[in-house]
Amino acid sequence: MARLRDPVSGCDWDRVQTWDTIAPYTIEEAYEVADAIARNDPADLKDELGDLLLQVVFHSRIAEEADAFTLADVVTAVSDKMERRHPHIFGDADTFPGWEAIKATERAAKPDPSALAGVAIGLPALLRAEKLQKRAARVGFDWPDADGSLAKVHEEIAEVQSAGPDTVEEEIGDLLFAVTNWARHLGIDPEAALRAGNAKFERRFRAMEVEAGDAFADLDLAGKEALWQTVKHRDG
Repeated sequence: MARLRDPVSGCDWDRVQTWDTIAPYTIEEAYEVADAIARNDPADLKDELGDLLLQVVFHSRIAEEADAFTLADVVTAVSDKMERRHPHIFGDADTFPGWEAIKATERAAKPDPSALAGVAIGLPALLRAEKLQKRAARVGFDWPDADGSLAKVHEEIAEVQSAGPDTVEEEIGDLLFAVTNWARHLGIDPEAALRAGNAKFERRFRAMEVEAGDAFADLDLAGKEALWQTVKHRDG
């Protein structure tokens, strides 16, 4: 990476990159790791983990050039964190105090002591919504059961229906946030549920295309809906 970033003999693309410009690639590589795991493809997982590791090296090299930190500092920091968070393994504690107790102590030592501190802005919105809700729940700001969260979903649907052009996007956001909360109360991972929904839609849509062949594009909406129902019934 040092050679790729060399200002004289390096790669034209690599040497002009910054943390900001490669951040999207880092996120993409993490998702490709998750995809390889979901497909149970160890060979591909090996390659994708390498691509993800390269992103860590890339970010660290940019930091080293700015005299901020090095790759060795990154490894040391995460090793220290793992030891700190496992005092019953690496320290003198007889029992494990619990992740949340340890993390709460770490948060209290940081400039932002909020219960919501540290929930990364760059997370996918659905995942971040769930994490924010879990953080709020830990300090008692939560519905006591799923019924309260379901009522909130109905409330937000009504607000979307009555919203004007200037507020409908905001209300849709509130509705998605409420649905995420409802899923959490039902013990369902909303991100996993949506991935499954995406996979189901893709599987059925592709089956429609195969079923209709070249005539698919020429079908009107009623014809496509009838075909969808046929495929859906067969899919179970």
